[in-house]
Amino acid sequence: MEPTKRGRVRVEPTAKRVRVYVEGLPVADTTRALLVWEGPYYPTYYFPVEDVRMDALKATGETRHSPSRGDAPVHDVAGRPGAALVHGDDAPLEEIRGHVRFDWDAMDNWFEEDEEVFVHARDPYTRVDVLASSRHVRVEVGGVTVADSRSPRILFETGLPPRYYLPKTDVRLDLLRPSETVTRCPYKGRAEYWSVGEDEPGRDLVWSYPTPLPESQKIAGLVAFYDEKVDVYIDGVLQSRPKTKFA
Repeated sequence: MEPTKRGRVRVEPTAKRVRVYVEGLPVADTTRALLVWEGPYYPTYYFPVEDVRMDALKATGETRHSPSRGDAPVHDVAGRPGAALVHGDDAPLEEIRGHVRFDWDAMDNWFEEDEEVFVHARDPYTRVDVLASSRHVRVEVGGVTVADSRSPRILFETGLPPRYYLPKTDVRLDLLRPSETVTRCPYKGRAEYWSVGEDEPGRDLVWSYPTPLPESQKIAGLVAFYDEKVDVYIDGVLQSRPKTKFA
């Protein structure tokens, strides 16, 4: 199948084996999944009905409408309410006819081959490179230097600005206070956060991946800042704050 587009939706096949579990039950297992970009940032998996445990799905009698993907009956999945959409032969996008879309967060486990995946499906067009650097990186928050390093590792991720990961020994840890915030990334793993000071503008400005996924091991235990919200000097030059969804 060749990649196709309808409006803002892109569809293409993937050769990966993809499985979905609910309470230990494999509700879908396929090597014929579709990657469907419903939005601009990352894709969602769609499964052929033949590769879905349809006996685990129960129609609710409701439908959900999408301008590009049409009306799809809503189904509960193993007791999880409204966790799946089943696209029939009347779907305006031909490629997704006869396919099931599961709500990612309603499922317990997702696997690509034998590796568990978190947050969302991985985008095959996203690349993560971590490079050692000798650039001088200095970070200010409210005019106070919070980090100063000459041994950063720079993480380049498709579609995002470079992130400067710094050794903790080059960071004013006494100015950071632990946060309860935790996030996950399908490419990097589980991140923990710190805030700078007590004021709201300093909340969750700093993060680290203590045990990143294998492809991002080079940033293990290092610290990064939201460049969108702090002042970053590279080799003495103040950088423009990037405009991203994190700003």
